[in-house]
Amino acid sequence: MEKSNIITVAWTGILNTNPATVYISVRPSRYSYNILKEQKEFVINLTTKNLVKATDWCGVKTGAKVDKFKEMNLHKEKAKFVKCPMIKESPVSIECKVKEIKPLGSHDMFIAEVLAINSDEKYIDKKGAFDISKCDLIAYSNGGYYSLGKKIGKFGFSVQKKKKLTKTIDTRRKKW
Repeated sequence: MEKSNIITVAWTGILNTNPATVYISVRPSRYSYNILKEQKEFVINLTTKNLVKATDWCGVKTGAKVDKFKEMNLHKEKAKFVKCPMIKESPVSIECKVKEIKPLGSHDMFIAEVLAINSDEKYIDKKGAFDISKCDLIAYSNGGYYSLGKKIGKFGFSVQKKKKLTKTIDTRRKKW
């Protein structure tokens, strides 16, 4: 908790479902790289439209010179399974334990097991499922931040059979 830092990572994602496995890729020149390598754990905190300025600021400033939590008025929250903090303002925090570090060139990939996924209750729907559309999440690509959240399909919709429409003819009002 004392030696914690916020690092913004553009290269992250899911590698496997069972066991739940994720990755982050970090340049060895980054201040957080050695912290990650020594501690072998991290938290992926998803970020929102409300946090976009803090996200960008934390990405351009180094934790070697500034306390990003303090400067951006973000709050540390104790995680259940890892020693590093979660960001309280994040709608979702994913606790991760590094299993392997794979050098790839400009970045090293930290492959990690997911130990816990923490979400604010306000993002859970009536059925107990996480509702991503309530979070106002953002994504980063090619130097730009983009708003997410509008559902445009669901798994399998592209091959789903269409419901047959039953045609009823009103013989009293034929319009051609």
